[in-house]
Amino acid sequence: MDIQLYLPLIGIPIIVLGFAFRFNPLMVVTLAGLVTGLAVGLDFGTLLETFGEKFLNSRQLSSSILILPIIGLLEHYGLRERAQEWVSGIRSATTGRILMLYFVVRELTAMLGLLSLGGQAQTVRPLLVPMAEGVAQNAYGDLPPELRDRIAAHAAACDNIALFFGEDVFIAFGAVLLMTTFLKENGVGQIEPLTVGLWGLPTAIAALLIHLVRLSRLDAKIATEVQAWRLAQQAIVKASA
Repeated sequence: MDIQLYLPLIGIPIIVLGFAFRFNPLMVVTLAGLVTGLAVGLDFGTLLETFGEKFLNSRQLSSSILILPIIGLLEHYGLRERAQEWVSGIRSATTGRILMLYFVVRELTAMLGLLSLGGQAQTVRPLLVPMAEGVAQNAYGDLPPELRDRIAAHAAACDNIALFFGEDVFIAFGAVLLMTTFLKENGVGQIEPLTVGLWGLPTAIAALLIHLVRLSRLDAKIATEVQAWRLAQQAIVKASA
């Protein structure tokens, strides 16, 4: 067995172990890339040059890094608090309704190719999560930490699911173009990007309906959890009295 053939795969167990022990994902992937490069005979200077070249060629990565300090600055000056105050003044708003509205808008804009209008860093964390939490706090007062985490998880899931299924309908999406190119190279020449996008539409609609049903039950779950938490707190107070 020639061990040299398996050296390029050394980064795989590093990624698996790093994720299993919940280390920083960026550090794990970077370490795996460095170890793999050194294992196949690249010198350290060439590795740094390769990392720098790929970084500069990745517009999406560069734009994300530029967005993060801007979002941090806005949060420092009260973006989350202003979002909570604004949504708390809307009487008909509930946590489930806000998330449903965001899901619909996010999926529709993704279908049109407007992928950068939302996102975890620029929309979910600084705006959507505070708004969803603010409505619940306005209705029930203080929330248990577990419930706050669950609301944040629902908000993040709305963005991920809506984007994942919505972008498959956009005919200029990279995955759609990759599928059509692959099919044409293998003799299936009648498939066009529009056809792939149309076939992705039923799945996107199904994902929308399923998630809206889940979110429609969220408000009732929040009320139940808050009530159970308050009863538990009262029991603790009575036991300690």
